[in-house]
Amino acid sequence: MTLFRQLLIFTLILFFLLFAGTWVALIQGTRTFLAEQLASHAQDTATSFGLSIVPHVAEGDYATVDTMMNVVFDRGYYKTMRVTDIEGNEKVIRDREIKVDGVPEWFINFVPLGSPSATSSLTAGWIQAGEVYVESNPGYAYKEFWNIAKMMTIWFILMGLMVAILGGMGIRFLLKPLRRVEQQAEALSKRQYIIQETIPRTRELRSVVLAMNQMTNKVRSMFEKQAAVAERLQKQAYRDELTGLGNRRFFDGQVKPRLERKDANIKGALLLVQVHNLQVVNKEKGYQAGDTLVQRVAELLDNATRPYGKIALARFGGGDFGIFMPDVTPSVAEGVASDIMEGFHHIASENLALTENVGHIGGVLYTQSATLGALLSEADNMLRKAQEEGANRWSFGSLSDVDDKAPQGKEEWRETLDEVLKNEDLTLYAQTVVKTANREEFLHREIFSRVIREDGHVISAGVFMPLAQRLGVVSSLDRIVIKKAMQLTREQVGTDELAVNVSMMSLQDSSFLEWVFATLEKAPQNLPKLVFEFVEYSAVQNLDT
Repeated sequence: MTLFRQLLIFTLILFFLLFAGTWVALIQGTRTFLAEQLASHAQDTATSFGLSIVPHVAEGDYATVDTMMNVVFDRGYYKTMRVTDIEGNEKVIRDREIKVDGVPEWFINFVPLGSPSATSSLTAGWIQAGEVYVESNPGYAYKEFWNIAKMMTIWFILMGLMVAILGGMGIRFLLKPLRRVEQQAEALSKRQYIIQETIPRTRELRSVVLAMNQMTNKVRSMFEKQAAVAERLQKQAYRDELTGLGNRRFFDGQVKPRLERKDANIKGALLLVQVHNLQVVNKEKGYQAGDTLVQRVAELLDNATRPYGKIALARFGGGDFGIFMPDVTPSVAEGVASDIMEGFHHIASENLALTENVGHIGGVLYTQSATLGALLSEADNMLRKAQEEGANRWSFGSLSDVDDKAPQGKEEWRETLDEVLKNEDLTLYAQTVVKTANREEFLHREIFSRVIREDGHVISAGVFMPLAQRLGVVSSLDRIVIKKAMQLTREQVGTDELAVNVSMMSLQDSSFLEWVFATLEKAPQNLPKLVFEFVEYSAVQNLDT
């Protein structure tokens, strides 16, 4: 129950008690007054009537007395009138039954008035001739009494209604500051800070309102400080300070829910962008130059992807960036990659990087449900492929082309490659290379390596070599390939020359080169000649080698 109702009910109860007390006191006072009036009326009538009939009683003329009594009794204010002689014999008598019309029986029982009586002696000279007896009829008094009680009750009811209305308005007015305090508290729970400008004059309410205003100010100050801290922490948690882009946590939080979306039309692309040799830039030109280069690349990526509002762009760390583009076609994704590459050429002209090679892009297109891990893995493979192809290159693959029976995840790949290195378990395949002008003339046979898993599934070098580069074991794999190739005879391969592909990382490994030279010196003369093939970009980058 509200405080307003409690106060109003309490006020009405007090008014009712006041009314009940006043009503009872007034009823009792009126009853006493009417009883005294009836008694006085009976006594006055007995005295005056007795004086008027004394001569007739003395002469024994009771007929005249009877006539005179009729006149008095017919007025209706008496219950009984009688005249007796000296011996007590009733000479003249009138009697009327008490009837009270229009007055409830309960009221008569509640306030009994009775029938007051009076007597008067009849004296002729000094001789007593008889006695007059008069008993009042309370019927008329009851009618007056009932009318007074009704009027008083109606008056109190009207007053009660007026008290309820005016009291309710007054209480509501007095409690208005408390209602504003309630609204203030509710608003505070919604982080809305309302300050009451109108201060009540009532001391208690004034104290409550002032205390609430003070608390609201303190809570607002506290929430604002906490909000500022939370915003700062959120920026630190989800934003890269150097570039203003999202970080890896932000990227994961944006991409995973979209990939989990149940949609019949699933398509999109994920791009990995890597600044070339950022660590070398930091070392040779200083960290300020490296930061400037990263910021410039971030600005380029932001401008290139801004027309596509649903993308997620983030810096993973160092010179690595990620771009997630849902609901785009392959042509759109490749167009973005081309725009970024054009921007790389402009950055190169600004001499922000050490060479014209600013960075590479590896992308994966998907048209089916996929996990973020699978997209990142394939995009990373494409990034390594782009790096092998040359400066400022991009390469795209399709998730539908990814071998779902191949190892998934870095740890599983590490275990697979460790097992391959331990057992030198690479299988060599060869294809014949012919001249363009004369396809009947063989040039040599080119060696390809494959990993055959226990279940018989074959994994091509295009799949496992990018992972081997990430894990730093590609030189070891190249050694196994060369070693197995040097075990083949001319009769087995059917040609005098074998071409072996060598990765850029192996060319940069001095211990690998020393091993190759030492192995070739020990090789028998009857073996097929080895021809080492590598990407042109790798050769340009390692001219000294």
